[in-house]
Amino acid sequence: MTDDDARARLMAHIRDGQQRWRRLVADVGDDRMEQPGPMGEWTFKDLAAHLTAWRRRTVLRLEAAGRGEPAPPNPWPAELGDEEDDPINAWMHEQSRDRPLPEVLAEADSVYDHFAAAVETLPPDAVTDPNRFDWMEGVALADGDFTGHLDEHEPDVRRWLASR
Repeated sequence: MTDDDARARLMAHIRDGQQRWRRLVADVGDDRMEQPGPMGEWTFKDLAAHLTAWRRRTVLRLEAAGRGEPAPPNPWPAELGDEEDDPINAWMHEQSRDRPLPEVLAEADSVYDHFAAAVETLPPDAVTDPNRFDWMEGVALADGDFTGHLDEHEPDVRRWLASR
């Protein structure tokens, strides 16, 4: 597979993830966005902000790489480290809990566009070199699982929807 083929496959993966996200948002519907339940006390809006925050981290890393710069520091306070997700998730939740729903949903959708745009700025071999990005831990960008986080949470949302 050529670098261009790998990039096209990655772009399709990003767009497929965006379409899947849009379907889930539509299935939840406006009237349930701010009801607790899909993740305990978290609302679907909270989940959207959570997923977006983690995706944005990836986008910021890719944008820096496209400019030839090192990966930026994590957006959360340094004292939270990066070993344990729960404190980071709590911090992210606190940052977004009072944001308006339309803003959260718009960003949740547009982060896919920013992701695709960032991939487009990368040199051709950047998507196929498994050693290009330390944070990918030896996996080429083209082989990365960028829907895994949605895969983790979507079943809970679907169960919540089915119980309504």
